[in-house]
Amino acid sequence: FSSVTSVLNMSVFKDQFVLEDLIEEFKKKSTALSFGPLQSNGHISVQGSFPAIKLLRDFLLLKAKSLSKKDKKEESKSHQRPKRRLQQHRLTTETSNFVHDADGQKQVVVLDTDIYHYMKNFFSTTFLVNDDVVISDITDGDITTVYIENAGSRSAAGQLLRVKEKIENQSVELHKALRKERIYYKEHTRDEKRRYKWACESLKPDYPYVLIIPYDTHIDVIGNSSEVFEFTKEV
Repeated sequence: FSSVTSVLNMSVFKDQFVLEDLIEEFKKKSTALSFGPLQSNGHISVQGSFPAIKLLRDFLLLKAKSLSKKDKKEESKSHQRPKRRLQQHRLTTETSNFVHDADGQKQVVVLDTDIYHYMKNFFSTTFLVNDDVVISDITDGDITTVYIENAGSRSAAGQLLRVKEKIENQSVELHKALRKERIYYKEHTRDEKRRYKWACESLKPDYPYVLIIPYDTHIDVIGNSSEVFEFTKEV
């Protein structure tokens, strides 16, 4: 959970912005992230904490979406678009409103999958909403995308934002506190997996805030540092 490295393909923005200026704005806004050199093909590596990476990712998705809409509007007018310098107030405005529909009927939160599982198990009230709000999720490996949508009244836009902020704040707190240990099976037989599962279940009452996630080749143990260490050692 301590660090994430990603390679961004910035070439999609080259016809709209001076890439060097765009990246400089990223650096000013995302001081917790470390950026590598911009490659000739538009690729750049970025490293930092998962929450910081996901904020940058959300911003880029919104900017790409806005460019797509703008292209459709301008296509009939002109096929030539001059490069322009990125204005700071545009970046500030878009960052504060990243990833939601223009009518405010949808919010999106990108979470580390392990943190999402832990929240669902031990902080389920974070996802507790009334009938006007619907929460769904899509998990893709290490990342789970949570969709918060309006199910009825158009006046629920403010409520969607509050739910989104509650999930994000809980995620940041857990990101600071949680650790994960991975217990690999010595063998891959059914009996071996059954023994490991029995060992975990028998210890679970002594570690009520440790999350156990079994897989085909290993078991992930998630919780605070000391409990995860002790639990794994006893298993």
